[in-house]
Amino acid sequence: MYRKASVVLICLSLTLLLTALALPLAAQDANVDVYGRPLPEDAAPYEQQVWTQLCDSTRTETSLSSPVTVYQRICGDAHMFDKFGDALVDLDENLNLIPGAAERWEASEDGLSWTFHLRPGQVWSDGTPLTANDYVATYRYMADPEHAYDFVWMWQNIVKNWSEVVAGELPPEEIGMVAQDDLTLVVTTDGPRPYLPGTLYFWPPLQAKALAEHGPDYVLDPALSVSSGPFILTEFVAGSRVIAQANPTYNGYRKPYLRELRGIYGDQLNGSFLAFQNYEVDRVNYVHISPADFEVVKEEQVLRENYRPNFGDFRTDYLFFDTYTPPFDNLQVRQAFAKALDRDSIVANIIGAQFGIPAYSFLAPGFPASDVNGDLHPLQAYDCPAAQALMAEAGYPGGEGFPAVELKLRGESESRANWFITSAASISDCLNVDITVNNMEFSAFMEGLLARPTTVQFGAVSYGMDYLDPSNMLGVWVSTGRHSWRNPEFDRLVQEANVLVGDPETRDQMYKDAERLLVEDAGGVFLVHRIQGDLFQPFIAGDCFRPDNQGIGALHWGNDWCWGSFYITQNVADFPTYRSQ
Repeated sequence: MYRKASVVLICLSLTLLLTALALPLAAQDANVDVYGRPLPEDAAPYEQQVWTQLCDSTRTETSLSSPVTVYQRICGDAHMFDKFGDALVDLDENLNLIPGAAERWEASEDGLSWTFHLRPGQVWSDGTPLTANDYVATYRYMADPEHAYDFVWMWQNIVKNWSEVVAGELPPEEIGMVAQDDLTLVVTTDGPRPYLPGTLYFWPPLQAKALAEHGPDYVLDPALSVSSGPFILTEFVAGSRVIAQANPTYNGYRKPYLRELRGIYGDQLNGSFLAFQNYEVDRVNYVHISPADFEVVKEEQVLRENYRPNFGDFRTDYLFFDTYTPPFDNLQVRQAFAKALDRDSIVANIIGAQFGIPAYSFLAPGFPASDVNGDLHPLQAYDCPAAQALMAEAGYPGGEGFPAVELKLRGESESRANWFITSAASISDCLNVDITVNNMEFSAFMEGLLARPTTVQFGAVSYGMDYLDPSNMLGVWVSTGRHSWRNPEFDRLVQEANVLVGDPETRDQMYKDAERLLVEDAGGVFLVHRIQGDLFQPFIAGDCFRPDNQGIGALHWGNDWCWGSFYITQNVADFPTYRSQ
């Protein structure tokens, strides 16, 4: 069985929540949910259908809605956000697009527009019908430069007039999104964009009415908050707790069996696994399981059987440069840094083989157009003598005369920061250069990264897909993307592949050729492709765990339909959880 430990912050938060369990429920049968549906036969009574996760008390968080912010979402790792509406599309366990709020969609004959047809009968919790205008208002809000949206790049050169609106050259009303009628949304693109539907996966709507009357913070006020999604906000105390209950007016595609979602705040980095062992939380993401914790998981059968690895969002951790200024404007310096990184040793001894595989390119194995044969491996393979020779050719023999540089990190946990501290040490030891590491606050790092000119001369970050197409992953490396690196041939290949229709093999090869340029030119130095996963309590069940086409049963990235599938089983009675306190 699990070892015991105390987590003071979590216990305090739970104490504040105990009264919530005692609140009277609407009169309903123990085996019937808020929609009158019978729960699965092995489900615990409905009053026990509560899911709790730990939120990070150290993060700066400002919204529960992705259209307001991506990088400062409240209880992000606990999946408390975006439960108050449905995106137009979703993903199944095999990363195929499936209907979300839209029941179907189609492209025009010329490929320059897409029409999305909303499911009839969807409604906001205040009785207002959900309409295409809610989506139009939401995307206009994101594009409006007054709001300084932190994911605004997503539809640049994709949605018509998006870039011009973001630049302040056109009003938000000019973006290529219109409500043809209440149930029909038409999206016009800059050119043929076969991947357009996948770019709309992340973003549920804000209510146009509430947005106009109260602004985007209506989402955070239970007195004002309205929901067209599976849950509705009932309590929010910043830095203490977030509570959402099943939305009885919800008429979408993922009606939840769960009665309530709870986010409680505490030491997420150091306290998640301990809280899990004490049955105070129901899921822990791999990022909060340390190598030492993982040894416990491997040794204890119940934990081992309920850890569910998955490919996640095909995330790669890497180092990058400002290639517009010295010393990293020198190709040989960048290549030397790439060959001085002993990623095999770092993965084996620091990261752990259970958490990743060494990366020699950007696209993780299995992602479309990725280097499955290892053809790019030699370009950045560890070779210290070769790295030293490159530095000498660059004018820095033995590191002589090379300026001290600072490796900036994006608010990493202690264990993940150690990945990059070790990477810096590997490069420093091989090249005899001075590298310090600065683990910055998340938002400050992103502000510096995206500034032009950038203030991050040498940095490290991870990136995972936003939609399943190379246009997304490789798009961050085009000269208009997030990094200060430019290769005109790379830009050409990616931009032409993005609009190529009807020849998937040629399109795939163009992306492969583009990635080779990225690796050869050392725009980035690639460290590890992550293996992701989640640890669930043994009483969590649902169709979400049905095997994918590779036999993997897990909460896959993008499977938001899962929140209509999860439920608590009857064997929760065998464990001392917060439900019985």
